[in-house]
Amino acid sequence: MRKIITAACSLALLLFTTSAVQSDEALTRSGGNIIVQTATIGKKYRGYKSYTPVRITISGNKVVHVEALPNKEDAKYFDRAQKVLKQYEGLPVNKALKLKVDAVTGATYSSESLIGNVKAGLDYYKKHK
Repeated sequence: MRKIITAACSLALLLFTTSAVQSDEALTRSGGNIIVQTATIGKKYRGYKSYTPVRITISGNKVVHVEALPNKEDAKYFDRAQKVLKQYEGLPVNKALKLKVDAVTGATYSSESLIGNVKAGLDYYKKHK
């Protein structure tokens, strides 16, 4: 009986540990894609009014899609700033990390924050994939 209880406890601990590893809120897997969200890892990148987290979808080590997550930036300027995100799509991760993207005139803080978040997300992906 003692062996059964020990085995059950060991199995429970193993399952708990495995689920804890898979529940990384910054990096998740969905089908063949890896999704990186920078809400927690990109806090040092701030636009004019707030943080500007992004969600990066990666498949086959290529950036498939980058989208901005909800934030408190002025929509008028932030909509212009989001244009920088399209420049990363279709690139291999290493190339996307080296990409020199210019900030959008008139939305400099927001676009620089988005660029910083994308780079932070891609760095995180490389370290944790």
